[in-house]
Amino acid sequence: MTNRTRVFAPVLAVLALSIAGPAWSDFELNMPVGVTSTSREVYFLHMMTLWICVAIGVVVYAAMIAAIVKFRKSKGAVPAKFTHNATIEVIWTVIPAAILVVMAVPAAEGLIRMEDTRNSELTIKVTGYQWRWHYDYIDDGVRFFSTIDRESNAARRVGSDIDPSTVENYLLRVDNDVVVPVDTKVRLLVTAADVLHAWWVPEFAVKKDAVPGFVN
Repeated sequence: MTNRTRVFAPVLAVLALSIAGPAWSDFELNMPVGVTSTSREVYFLHMMTLWICVAIGVVVYAAMIAAIVKFRKSKGAVPAKFTHNATIEVIWTVIPAAILVVMAVPAAEGLIRMEDTRNSELTIKVTGYQWRWHYDYIDDGVRFFSTIDRESNAARRVGSDIDPSTVENYLLRVDNDVVVPVDTKVRLLVTAADVLHAWWVPEFAVKKDAVPGFVN
């Protein structure tokens, strides 16, 4: 194998994977905006943090590249003799601290609101099992198991010869849906009966670990 082949082989492999298979049809890099006020707030904080990090990266890499080009040895650059600069040290301490405060304050406020279960109008205990969830509407005496629907379960199996793209709401449908009233504050008590699980509803921006012996 020539050097040129070694260089381009991984690139061609990545391109082949990117255009092959139905699994990429619904692939998204970003998180969903969601359908609740909480999910929209989480999305806003996520995007704000992302663009702050992008801006920091642009400034840092621009300064680094400029220094590499301008002060390279071939141009006769001579190393500076100073050991420190108090003004610069104060600047690169204060600015990052201010940026962290700008990101941390709204994030902390959002987390506090998400974890505040006071004045809840409905309480549901969620218990993870392999491979299903058990829901207990504590105040109403309603209990049931919820399992992935048969079509998705059949399509996900190796050697099933079923194209997942032909299954409506693949891996998102269950046999028994959880139903809650609109405009109602719901408290979830999440735990597990066997191993670690994660109860996650992306459109609500809610994700909780289900740990045996612990209520989250």
